[in-house]
Amino acid sequence: MKKDIILKVEGLKTYFNTDEGVVKAVDGVSFELSKGETLGLVGESGSGKSVSNLSIMSLIPSPPGKIMGGKVLFGDKSIFDLSEEEMRNIRGGKIGMIFQDPMTSLNPFLRISTQMVETIVLHKKVSKHEAKKRAIEMLDLVGIPKAYDRINDYPHQFSGGMRQRVMIAMALSCDPEVLIADEPTSALDVTIQAQILELIQSLSKKLGTAVIMITHDLGVVAGMCDNVNVMYAGRIVEKGTNDEIFADPKHPYTQGLIKSVPRLDKPKQKRLYSIEGQPPNVIDLPECCPFFPRCEFAMDKCKTAYPPVTKFGDTREVSCWLYEEKTRGE
Repeated sequence: MKKDIILKVEGLKTYFNTDEGVVKAVDGVSFELSKGETLGLVGESGSGKSVSNLSIMSLIPSPPGKIMGGKVLFGDKSIFDLSEEEMRNIRGGKIGMIFQDPMTSLNPFLRISTQMVETIVLHKKVSKHEAKKRAIEMLDLVGIPKAYDRINDYPHQFSGGMRQRVMIAMALSCDPEVLIADEPTSALDVTIQAQILELIQSLSKKLGTAVIMITHDLGVVAGMCDNVNVMYAGRIVEKGTNDEIFADPKHPYTQGLIKSVPRLDKPKQKRLYSIEGQPPNVIDLPECCPFFPRCEFAMDKCKTAYPPVTKFGDTREVSCWLYEEKTRGE
């Protein structure tokens, strides 16, 4: 059982109204995050990973987006009941976020020093001099050469990878209790990726920071995460510990994701495995298993109703009719 739960998401639903219909980007997501835990959130593009975490931060653009239901509890506070001022005190301070696109996350008209110092002064209640010193330390920590000089540059003077490092430095600068990392290493080379991931792990261990790692890279998940949530079409289809997910994936979608990863410890294949078909259009998605058109185990029942959650012990949960049928047959 989990202890020291710092973040709890219950039945989160975030929809977007469009001219074509209602996009159910997140449709009933629930999970818990404990102090010091690293939780991996994996799935194909469009599965709802980023929208789930933007909802947690109350950053959903309205319109067209709207949180239609559910609760997000940060400690003893209900995020959706807080005023915008109260949420600003949490956002960036208690909960930090590394955004997916560093190109648009920095203000192009302000120097890096202005953007970082303002954040640190607001949340850490220190002088501008101390805040700038902390900002330089963080830029140096994430591998920006000559940080003392570069802190006064504008965003356009940095490469894409450097901008991503600045975003990571900003997110870590206030020692957050929860860090949401949305594809934090997507624009970085392999060597810097390893340094950034090591930095995030180090912070988690040193300060007890809980981390939500959103990524497509199962290698990152295998090396960093304690627990894993697999998302598909706005819902979590499988939960488990890292060891459970990789040693014994139960949902056909999870099995497909893991089989798609190139293996150096197995005989060379003529062609890399891939999941057939495309992710579904989540506009007015019918009440069925959205994975059934791509699933080799699909049954008639999969086409008419969404499967209930089947539990395997305290940590495993799978939403698949395949296991419901097996459970009934035992």
